[in-house]
Amino acid sequence: MSEKLEKGGVFMEECKRIRRELMYHGVVVDFYKDTMRMPNGHEVDWDLISHKGAAAVVAVRDDGRLFMVRQYRNPLERMTLELPAGGLNFREEPPEVCARRELEEETGYLAGKMEHLIDLFTTVAFCDERISIYVASDLKPTRQHLDEDEFLDVCAYPVEELIQMIFDGKIQDSKTICGLMTYYQKYCK
Repeated sequence: MSEKLEKGGVFMEECKRIRRELMYHGVVVDFYKDTMRMPNGHEVDWDLISHKGAAAVVAVRDDGRLFMVRQYRNPLERMTLELPAGGLNFREEPPEVCARRELEEETGYLAGKMEHLIDLFTTVAFCDERISIYVASDLKPTRQHLDEDEFLDVCAYPVEELIQMIFDGKIQDSKTICGLMTYYQKYCK
């Protein structure tokens, strides 16, 4: 059982946003400056990156191998190995709808069965992006149809090899690590 510790009797529930200013409206994210009143009365500015949200898929083939996508990621200036994933079209879009769409777009497979696995917030210090991760099974081939700016390779790996790639530092994407580790713990132990 956890124990709540006080530090000078001040708890973070006493923080209050006074003002939010849109600094930049982007294609994928919006950037805000929030002015906050702290428990001690001081005002500070905090950065906030706002994102519509996303969904990712642990896609399990009949042979137990998992579909992964290899693609170039501009912030890292290199290729990454990730779960199939993509952004919600709008904030209120059901994440499962997004997960099904992204699975078909990126891998060319439809899921006969889709089960919610876990939700995560990617970077809570400055971003509100929430990613819902699903497990897809009973996969049926259809047609891959990538976005105009999407170039990726689809690969299939045994889960144990992917877990080792995490520990070897070859997979560093947070949603992929969270999805694979949670899937492994829940379904493979």
